[in-house]
Amino acid sequence: MELSNEIILRPRFKFKVNEVNNVLLSLFEEKSKSQSDFIVTRVDDHVFIKIPKEKQHFWSPQLHLEINEDYGEKDTSMIYGLFGPNPTVWTMFMFFHFVVAGFFIGFAIWAYVNWSLESSYAIQLFVTLLMVVIWFALYFGGRLGKRTGMDQMHELHHFMRDTLRSQDIHSIN
Repeated sequence: MELSNEIILRPRFKFKVNEVNNVLLSLFEEKSKSQSDFIVTRVDDHVFIKIPKEKQHFWSPQLHLEINEDYGEKDTSMIYGLFGPNPTVWTMFMFFHFVVAGFFIGFAIWAYVNWSLESSYAIQLFVTLLMVVIWFALYFGGRLGKRTGMDQMHELHHFMRDTLRSQDIHSIN
């Protein structure tokens, strides 16, 4: 699994295992009761693995696993994983992106209208270019946050892997 993807801020992975999905889901439920290093919750076919509050920082990731029955083969399951920040942090981050995009479009239109009317458009052009700079700052801030949470991403991945290996479950690919 490649965690240092150069473009993606929320790394994903998938693999197939030789076990029925209900066994895997119950395995994570049992593991959540026998350890306190991670918070493990299950909702239907979804497992959420989080860092405990006392170890969390602003950029702490969580691992979302979706464990589905593979209907193509008997007694196999597909595990889809997604690393991401706390949903509140992700929502705030996306909100800032949309606000910046809105201001960029609005001020770009305003600058074009003033240019068409042969009026002064320096302030509008400045704000439009400033939005591009802010967008890059948000992007690199997200990259910095991903790098800050990389150790915890590895911890989450190792916990998932160790939980699956505890019952001698091996991935097919």
